[in-house]
Amino acid sequence: MSAPLEHRWSLSHNYLAGITAGNWWRLLRENSFAVSPIYWHRAAFISLTSLVNSFYAGREERKYGASIRATEIVKPPLFILGHWRSGTTHLHNLLALDERFAFPNTYQVVNPATFLLTEEDRSRRFAWMVPPKRLMDNVALSFQSPQEEEFAPALLSLRSMYLGMSFPRRMPDYERFLTFDEAPAEDRRAWCDALHHFIQKITLKYDGRPVVLKSPPNTAKVRTLLEMFPDARFVHIHRDPYVVYQSQLKFYETVLWYTYLQRPDRTRLADEILARYRAVFDAYFRDQPLIPRENFHELSFDALERDPLGEMEKLYETLNLGGFAALRPKLSSYVESLRGYEKNRFTPMDPATRARVAEAAGRCFDRWNYPR
Repeated sequence: MSAPLEHRWSLSHNYLAGITAGNWWRLLRENSFAVSPIYWHRAAFISLTSLVNSFYAGREERKYGASIRATEIVKPPLFILGHWRSGTTHLHNLLALDERFAFPNTYQVVNPATFLLTEEDRSRRFAWMVPPKRLMDNVALSFQSPQEEEFAPALLSLRSMYLGMSFPRRMPDYERFLTFDEAPAEDRRAWCDALHHFIQKITLKYDGRPVVLKSPPNTAKVRTLLEMFPDARFVHIHRDPYVVYQSQLKFYETVLWYTYLQRPDRTRLADEILARYRAVFDAYFRDQPLIPRENFHELSFDALERDPLGEMEKLYETLNLGGFAALRPKLSSYVESLRGYEKNRFTPMDPATRARVAEAAGRCFDRWNYPR
């Protein structure tokens, strides 16, 4: 399928700009150097930035390496779970208002090997490269915005489903890293080590504050996260599966055209989205009962939208976070600033598509009483 002309020549919005040279070469080799000619300019750009990243990564290791490895994650993370386009970013932004927590930002997750050394200067000099809003909706964006951390272990370990956004021909191989159920044990360890290293760096930068992490793939990794952090807290946000499906299609129509290094085959896009939806929630429903009751909270996006202060207060009470009274004025001010926000609007789905979504997401419709 041909790339839209407005996307084809873009070099921005590409998370691989933060990869180091060694990992970039390895990634190319694993994909048999199969970059489509229309994207050779992107590969050349990533090659150049990877050399710069390796230079700074070496300097960062010499300056901070010992301190990073000595950093203990004493306070367990708080993980936000939820399928893509379910409101995880909104919830992340609300929790990030609590200054007792730390959170990874956009610059840090796409520059995981260098941000301790480079963030202050480069996030300022290159701020113009980040659009004021996300490509798939009207959510504000900057290098300082809270961001999902999955990009960091993707770049550090090369074990992430997200790499299929660049090399779509091998997406079936990268899908193994969604749950790790079918992946070799060493791949799972490599991802865990990369995530742990990244959290150590965030913990070091923010003076030991507990970290709030948000990545939709974690919804399918509850068992792994509990093995890493047995005392971690989890909050899961869910949304009408019909809306999630349409919003996910919008994501593919906008963001992914900026990340491809291979021509994608879009003929099976709907099948891929629905299969992934089922895989995520099969793993979630299997493993969520492993979370201690006092460390788990669940809410709907619709409820959070209707009563953000009330839902956040419930969350704080359930997880025994404390400090909500002090946070309330800041939450109220932020929610007020969102007045006038325009959500994406979608045309009604045809009956056949609705039936396919209802089948793939049947357990979600049943568990949370969404109308079919």
